[in-house]
Amino acid sequence: MKKSVEILGLPIISITEGRELGVSKTLLIDAKNGTVAAITIEDADWYRGVKLIPYESVIAIGDDAVTITNSENILTLDAAGDYEALLDDNIRIIDTKAITKSGTIQGKVTELYIGDDGKIEKCEITAPDGTTSDIATDQISIFGKQVTVIDPTGEKKNNVMHKAAEAPKAAPAAPVTPAAPEVPATPAEPEAPKAEAAPKAPEAPQAAEPAVKAEEAPKAEAPKEEVKPEPKKEAPKAAPAPKAEPKKEAPKADAAKQAAADKASEERHRRFLLGKKAARDIKMDNGIVIVEAGQDITEEVLQKAKLANKFIELSMNVQ
Repeated sequence: MKKSVEILGLPIISITEGRELGVSKTLLIDAKNGTVAAITIEDADWYRGVKLIPYESVIAIGDDAVTITNSENILTLDAAGDYEALLDDNIRIIDTKAITKSGTIQGKVTELYIGDDGKIEKCEITAPDGTTSDIATDQISIFGKQVTVIDPTGEKKNNVMHKAAEAPKAAPAAPVTPAAPEVPATPAEPEAPKAEAAPKAPEAPQAAEPAVKAEEAPKAEAPKEEVKPEPKKEAPKAAPAPKAEPKKEAPKADAAKQAAADKASEERHRRFLLGKKAARDIKMDNGIVIVEAGQDITEEVLQKAKLANKFIELSMNVQ
């Protein structure tokens, strides 16, 4: 990773021709993709127009020179049609104001850090007080011509959105519980029909071979259906009785715990109030003064306040 200052001003060397072709002058920024698209150079024929080297044609950027394969890697303005729009935009980034989406100026961009693939990895921002800080490219929303918009919380927000998106996926999994429909095995109701099958009583008719008796058997089926509801009523009666008994005991234990908690709370209030002074007069409902403003709160005062149901009022008016 190189700083822009470590790239600009270096000689451009052709390693196949052994020639120095010029000096790196500026970086051509592709703001949309956050990369360095090319390096413009200055040579002896600078007056004939802009010349540039596509960043992909750069072999290496060393401490002392930028190396390329040969002079054919250098493009003139006429041959740089793909880069014309970027030349018109003329985005520099360095010296632009760094401002957050909420409209707070963080300072000025004073340096760029560029990776081997030409990607802008981060920007150095110098605050008005002279302190510097680095902002990763992932936290930069826009590289503008005059302003660089940053959003330090951008990555976090994106993570939250991804997690939020994953959560709903888990939610639908819950509906898998529809397996519960299997519970509809409550077809206990169908079991009732099995009871109807009980009309096996017709076995009696088998003994009485005459078909006429078989016809009488269906009449007996009606009374059998009436008998069915009777066992169903008995079952629920037996169930509620045992369950009701333990439930009654629980409230007693809860009441005891609550009483103990109330007593402990009252004791803490009492210790807190003792020695304090009343912030105003506390009176009984009949007008009798329990304690006057500025007087010390004693055990006697606390007792009177409790008997008069003024304990809470006293607690809220102490100093």
